[in-house]
Amino acid sequence: MEQGHSTLRRRLLGGLAAGLASVGGSLKAQTTQSQFGPFGEDRSGLRAQPLFEGLENPWAFCFLPDRSLLVTERPGRMRLMQFQGQSAQLSAPLQGLPEVHAMGQGGLLDVITSSDFARDQTLFFSLAQPTDRGARTAIFRAQLKGLTLSQVQLIFAQKHDPSGRHHFGCRLLIASDGMLYASMGERFFQAKQAQSLDNHFGKVIRIGLDGGVPGNNPFVGKGDALAEIYSYGHRNPQGLASHPQTQNLWMHEHGPQGGDELNILAAGRNYGWPSITYGREYVTNLRIGEGTSRADVQPPVHYWIPSIAPSGLCFVRRSPIDALRGGLLIGSLKERCLAFLRLQGDRVIGEQRLLTGLNARVRDVRESPTGELLFITDESRGALLRLSV
Repeated sequence: MEQGHSTLRRRLLGGLAAGLASVGGSLKAQTTQSQFGPFGEDRSGLRAQPLFEGLENPWAFCFLPDRSLLVTERPGRMRLMQFQGQSAQLSAPLQGLPEVHAMGQGGLLDVITSSDFARDQTLFFSLAQPTDRGARTAIFRAQLKGLTLSQVQLIFAQKHDPSGRHHFGCRLLIASDGMLYASMGERFFQAKQAQSLDNHFGKVIRIGLDGGVPGNNPFVGKGDALAEIYSYGHRNPQGLASHPQTQNLWMHEHGPQGGDELNILAAGRNYGWPSITYGREYVTNLRIGEGTSRADVQPPVHYWIPSIAPSGLCFVRRSPIDALRGGLLIGSLKERCLAFLRLQGDRVIGEQRLLTGLNARVRDVRESPTGELLFITDESRGALLRLSV
């Protein structure tokens, strides 16, 4: 086993060494670019081990203390998955879920547990909530009682509810400050609103676990600005995680044609969309906005041209695959693989594509408390898989 891991490490590090040029410039650069071709190259020797197949467009999953999982399916179902040996059993849909707007990219989205779930059985989930005019991204809090959600409480809903089927976001994270952060898409046709502070489109919000607004949020008491807003100028963010050492919040977001971004979030900062972006228009290929940088706009840590359509993000902390520890794993919907980023502090110093023969859209990737790296595929018969040697 040690010899196998040593060989694997050489393959990974060799691939990353070859890929250092692909992130451009010296290690002093704060923003790096991926220059992989459409399919990249997988030299890792890693494989995907199926654990369960037959989920309908799964969107997210989270770990419970007893090693079981909660998994969401975008059409509007949440299920419990339990493991016996190498086999997995999927429950019937949980009862008590609110109504879901399951159209286009909308539906049941993220799910996370409280930091004290073993005691309080509390979870948080996001969804596209139907309204008379359209739909809005909403966040609920509930308690898990067997296969039932009880004490279901709406703790946040976007102020506006346009029609449309695109860009709902929405990843959730309870950070080290005890606050709940959530990434909001700009709903595509509302892109310009990402630069305005009187709406929730293209924003990251920061709220208490009961939905209350912390008094130290950056825009509290600032005119028409909505008090929940933490950062703005985002497009459609679908990956959010806390750095295990610095506790900084890292988030990626979909660009248009090119220009997917990996950002480190800071309170009150503008991340540019749609004024500042590396992306281009889908049909005309014309540049969007006024350029790729501006003094008042926070630059990305890393960006992708062409797009990989990132979804799901985790820092690798405990994995027995030592060549991955300390890096970032990101799912790719477009390239149908995993992207692995090697980090040095807050900089990306190498990138490698893993499982390039997977041929399935990777929607979410997470590390278990015991170090297993699991991910789900967003297909009509989606799967839960383990990354293994």
